[in-house]
Amino acid sequence: MKAAILFVALFGAVFCKDKFYFKEEFGDDFADRWVESTAKGAEQGKFVSSAGKFYGDAEKDKGIQTSQDARFYGLSAKFDKFSNEGKTLVVQFTVKHEQNIDCGGGYAKIFSSDLEQKNMHGDSPYLIMFGPDICGPGTKKVHVIFNYKGKNLLIKKDIRCKDDVYTHLYTLIVKPDNTYIVKIDNEKVESGELEADWDFLPPKKIKDPEAKKPEDWDERENIDDPEDKKPEDYDKPEHIADPDAKKPDDWDDEMDGEWEPPMIDNPEYKGEWKPKQIPNPDFKGKWVHPEIDNPEYTPDDELYKYTDIGAIGFDLWQVKSGTIFDNVLITDSESYAEEFGNETWGETKDPEKKMKEKQDEEESKKREEEEKKQKEDDDAKKDDDEEEEDEDKEEKEDHDEL
Repeated sequence: MKAAILFVALFGAVFCKDKFYFKEEFGDDFADRWVESTAKGAEQGKFVSSAGKFYGDAEKDKGIQTSQDARFYGLSAKFDKFSNEGKTLVVQFTVKHEQNIDCGGGYAKIFSSDLEQKNMHGDSPYLIMFGPDICGPGTKKVHVIFNYKGKNLLIKKDIRCKDDVYTHLYTLIVKPDNTYIVKIDNEKVESGELEADWDFLPPKKIKDPEAKKPEDWDERENIDDPEDKKPEDYDKPEHIADPDAKKPDDWDDEMDGEWEPPMIDNPEYKGEWKPKQIPNPDFKGKWVHPEIDNPEYTPDDELYKYTDIGAIGFDLWQVKSGTIFDNVLITDSESYAEEFGNETWGETKDPEKKMKEKQDEEESKKREEEEKKQKEDDDAKKDDDEEEEDEDKEEKEDHDEL
């Protein structure tokens, strides 16, 4: 019986381990696994361990938080390299912009195993970049960028990110059938085909370079009616000399030049005449340029594949610091990613919001009390000033009587 229990325990441990390639919840020893970049020197910001000002659990919700305004941030971790050939790849982590971010990144980058961690910076080659990016009201998007044959390819769809102060779960799923899913808070917000939503490959079809629109091709749906003639009384000028205007008596033609009456709008002017339109009997429709197969197009059923996945990093710039990253996961199991998300973010979101709302309520009450006290102080000062004015007035009246 004990042997059976031991076998189940060992099997469960192995099975659990195989569910992910990398997992990080940023415990007290996280610095042993992560390397800080020094590429930006004095402009390099510092990540600190923190659960923030509001959270679900003070210890479990500790992540890495940006701590200095207007700084570059670089922190990375390596793991046993692997290939996602024939497998699903899932990248997932939580982001909390508790500083109500105005401009800064919240994304992660996946690198190959040869990443120079100490020198990681914005131009370091990466495989995938994924996560939220906010800068002003115009940029509030989820980046999904793939590197393909040395080029970084941006998604052609606009995926809006969360821009509040709470923790949110971001998940990217890339499948071996060249499809993808993006989730926020374990809910699908976008999906599709890699080839359709990124410019991995040239277009399958191109316009035939040999095809030309025939010279007699008429695309005009309507034409001027050749039978329509402009009325004889239509050709009136837009402006005429004012018939009521008279040359001033003191006008000197030699000194002032020849007098001309001012111009006024012509009441008989009917505007520019245009013949009426009739259907064009020669109309052939809009000419459509014929297409041919693109000779430069070669299909690739391995757009999804990377042969060397070996590191993850946060390479960011933030104007206003305070973002917290946590619950990082790289796995080949969609179900495990969802389960892990529910066990971390899912347990955090409600008590975190409750704590924040309580803090807001307390701050509101404190502010009201301070405003009330300030008003009382202002009223008391006003009464004192009025009392002093009355005393000064009485003293002056007594002095005048003397």
